[in-house]
Order: sequence, then C-alpha cells, then structure tokens
Amino acid sequence: MTSPEAHSFPCSTCGAKLEYDASIQAMRCPYCMSQQAIQVAQAEIREIPIEEGFRRATRGLATPVTAVSCQDCGATVNVGPQDRTVQCTFCGSHKVLPHEADPNLIRPESLVPFQVDREAAIQSFRGWLKGLWFRPSDLKHVATVEHVVGVYIPFWTFDAWIHSSWTADAGHYYYVTETYEVVVNGRTETRTRQVRHTRWVPASGQRSDHYDDELVCASKGVPRDMVAEVATFDTKRLVPYQPHFLAGWRAESYAVDLFAGWEIAQDRIADEQYERCAGDIPGDTYRDLEVNNTAQGVTFKHVLLPLWIATYNYRGKVHRFLVNGQTGKVAGSAPYSVTKIVLFIAAVVAAIVFIAYAFGREPAHAAHALPYEDDSAAAMMPRPTYVPGPTPVQPSQPSPLPTP
Repeated sequence: MTSPEAHSFPCSTCGAKLEYDASIQAMRCPYCMSQQAIQVAQAEIREIPIEEGFRRATRGLATPVTAVSCQDCGATVNVGPQDRTVQCTFCGSHKVLPHEADPNLIRPESLVPFQVDREAAIQSFRGWLKGLWFRPSDLKHVATVEHVVGVYIPFWTFDAWIHSSWTADAGHYYYVTETYEVVVNGRTETRTRQVRHTRWVPASGQRSDHYDDELVCASKGVPRDMVAEVATFDTKRLVPYQPHFLAGWRAESYAVDLFAGWEIAQDRIADEQYERCAGDIPGDTYRDLEVNNTAQGVTFKHVLLPLWIATYNYRGKVHRFLVNGQTGKVAGSAPYSVTKIVLFIAAVVAAIVFIAYAFGREPAHAAHALPYEDDSAAAMMPRPTYVPGPTPVQPSQPSPLPTP
C-alpha cells in the first residue's frame, strides 16, 4: 500500500523511469541518458517538538515501494516496484520476506542526497585498503569487490538545551618535605623527599549547553561500530525530503523508534555533560562527582543519510565495509597479517633489549629522588582533558526530560 501522493518520474524523452544519479546529483534516464534537474524544495526543515512527534509527523514515503524484511538481522528495506531482491542488503541472508510497506511510519523530514557514486565509493575503498597497517601485502591487489549497494539509512537528530547541576569533592595538591633513610654501600644516609597530599573541599556548580543535531542511527542492518566511524555527515547540507532522491535507490525503514532513539541520545548527552562538569571542578583532581541533568526545548527530525554497503572477497573469505555517500569516508573489516605483527613485536622487543643493555639499569635508590605520592590512587579521578567553548545563553526554567 502506498500513499495517495505516491508517484514515479517518467522520462520526457523515452518514457522510461528516471533515477537519481549521484555523479551528477540530478535525475537521469538509464536508457536514453536524458537528464533532468531536481527542483529542491525551498521549505524550511522543521524541528518537531518531541512531545508532539507522532501527532505532527507526516507519514509514508510518498513514492511506490515494497518493504523487504530480513528474518536474520531484522532490517527492513524499502525497494522500488521493479527491484525484486531475494537477498538482504545488509547481511546477505536469503531469509527475506517481501510485504506491504507500513504507511504509518514517520516520513523523513529531510535527507542528504548521495554525492558519492558507485565508482567513487569503490575508489575510496581502494584508498582505505592502502592505508591499513599490519595487513597482507597483496590485500590491495587481490581483494575483489563483490557487492555494492547504495542505501539511505534512517537517523534521528535531536536538539536540546541541557541544564546540569553538579556536586563533587575538589582535590587540591600540596607537598610536605619528609626525611627518610637509605643504605648506600653499607652506610646509612638520611635524605629528603617531597610527599604529595590532597586537601579535599566540597564544590558545586551548574552549566547549560545546547546540543544541535545529535545523531542517532535508527538502523538494525548496519554494525553500530562501523556506522559510528563513518557518520561524518554534514547535517547543515540536509535538504527537505523529496521522493525524487529515492528513485532507483533503496531506503531502510527505521527499526529504532523515536523515543528509543531519544533514550540513546540522552545517554550520550549525559556522558558528555559529565565530562564537561568535571572540567568545571576547581583544583587538581576530584572525586564523587554527581551530575543531575534536565532538558528543555527538545526537538527532533527523522532524516535519511546515504551509505554504500559493500562486501569484498579476499582469499575465499568475505569482508564487509561501508562508505559514507556524502564524504567518501570508509570503515570496514580487513584481515591481519600474523607474520607482520610477529615481526613488529620482535623488533620492539629487540629495541628495548638493546636500549637496556646500552644504557644499563638505573640505581635502585634513584627513584626516591622523585616526589612521592601517599594518597590512594583509587580515591582520586584524573582531571579530564576538556576545552570549554563560549559560554552559552542560560535557558529559563528547565524542565525534566520527557518520558516516553
């Protein structure tokens, strides 16, 4: 079942169906090669308040599609009416079940069109292979790309003001000179050393930060570690959703729903706010940091972002890789060369042995010349590396995080 708005795009020259061509970023006929520019809508991309998400969001893709669900990895991919696939785009499983697309799914608010075409994606992959370390020497020559499919992957983006209140013990270092005795060549000598102590002082504070387009992948078909590595999308280049961009391409339906996506975003934001608050604590170290976050003005967008999903064969084994369809960044798996790793470890060990033999061992008592730490390492946290940005405007009356 498709939306009443659903339509295809006939070629004005031969009548065949036009497809979006990433190499020219326009519509092209696969038969007569006629081109047609896409008139990008000038409508403003909406940020929808999360509390009104399901009520205000538009439904369906507004173009004829068939949904294909994989019984192994759980991904659901929307394909064109003429695209009869018997294999999962993501995991390669043949346990796929075609069915009618769900017309009630939230329509993407915007998308980033494919800007890297298939050949450019393969070239990016070749360059990635050349830059890998500790891999077989013939990998870049023998690896054969077998399966390359461009897919629009579903993401949620979230905007929010986060107000954080924190409490902690701030640690301030001070040093005390102490004397101690050592035996050198049978004689007892009295020496001094600086012993570090920590003075603990209660501390508290608050801060407000704005998060813009916090990305959460809503796919179940692609490995999260790979997606995190290639998700270098410039969301400032989002354009309003138009079905033209899906012509001839596949698009995955979201498997992580809106409120589950917001939960993931909240966890990330909480980790980031913890680090930022830790950076605000005065002194040299800290302990027992507690952070309480509230959110205000939470909005979302459902967007589609372009990825090339591909596999390659090396000596009978299949490996997987992804290519960002906007930037060309690559992430994937590749075999290691055990021989190269062993030789490298052997070289490192040989270098250490040579340095130890050449310079000899340091006298056992020399270490006491350094400052001595008598505080328990387990009681203190190292100060994180954090460079605060410009002070944001404080929002008024923060409200609790919305509950699904």
